[in-house]
Amino acid sequence: MNLEHVFVCGNPALDFAATLRARRSVRFEMFATPDRLTAWYVESGVVDAVTPGTEGDVRQARAVREAIYELVTARRLREEFGEEARGVLNGAASRPAAAPQLTRTGRRTEATPAQALSAVARLAVELLGGPEVPLMKECGNPECTRVYIDRSHGMRRQWCGMDSCGNKIKAAAYRARKKSVPAD
Repeated sequence: MNLEHVFVCGNPALDFAATLRARRSVRFEMFATPDRLTAWYVESGVVDAVTPGTEGDVRQARAVREAIYELVTARRLREEFGEEARGVLNGAASRPAAAPQLTRTGRRTEATPAQALSAVARLAVELLGGPEVPLMKECGNPECTRVYIDRSHGMRRQWCGMDSCGNKIKAAAYRARKKSVPAD
């Protein structure tokens, strides 16, 4: 069930917040169905398997996602957290988490949708209250609203990812330079 989710942000909570794409223009909702939400949880590695979800699980995940995005934006801009968003995130994080199990071949975590969402919320709490806050940056592509962890040397990374945004911006800049150079 590969739906080509993109994981370029450096933290699953930030990748989760980025599942509503192009917030400033034509929004694209990655969590359109319970199956797409389930696929994200598994593809992200947050859990290994999720029991089938419902539309209610999708609504709850979207609410937590929007809370994470709001809180990440506030933290990045050094603003106070919104009380409602903080309550939504803390509520999800306080739900029971899935317990990893040791199998014959390694570790496996099976979860309900609520447990998987709790895992994401806990990752967001750890991120927002942790040492990587100064490393959070918003993608330099004006169309993109992803926030990522910049672990590059000298913190000079400009885009969430080269494949998703960097190449587009570089190609557009190249075309603009070529267009402005008079032909011989």
